[in-house]
Amino acid sequence: MSIPAELKYTKDHEWVKVEGDTATVGITHFAQGELGDIVYVEVETLDETLDKDEVFGTVEAVKTVSDLFLPLSGEIVAFNEALEDAPETVNADPYGEGWMIKIALSNPDEIAELLDAEAYGELIGA
Repeated sequence: MSIPAELKYTKDHEWVKVEGDTATVGITHFAQGELGDIVYVEVETLDETLDKDEVFGTVEAVKTVSDLFLPLSGEIVAFNEALEDAPETVNADPYGEGWMIKIALSNPDEIAELLDAEAYGELIGA
């Protein structure tokens, strides 16, 4: 199972790639594997400013619907609209084309609270 070392992670199985004042967010390989075939990704919070741990959307798989929690406070400035037509991209490429949102960070200090790849690997028993 891949856990890219350059990314940060949450206990809710999301990955975060921080570039300057912007963070790209998606769900991890482990999460998409647990969910199964993803059939729908919904994000209705575009252009909204949310606090860390607030729900920013949902991901729907064949058997379940799961909330998506914002890993860092900020404004949601982009949604991967390609997922509207091809939500299965999250299964095929969770760390690349399967990204979900981009956040303009309002509190960069929160980055220090995220897990590194090693800590996330321990969390999932990898």
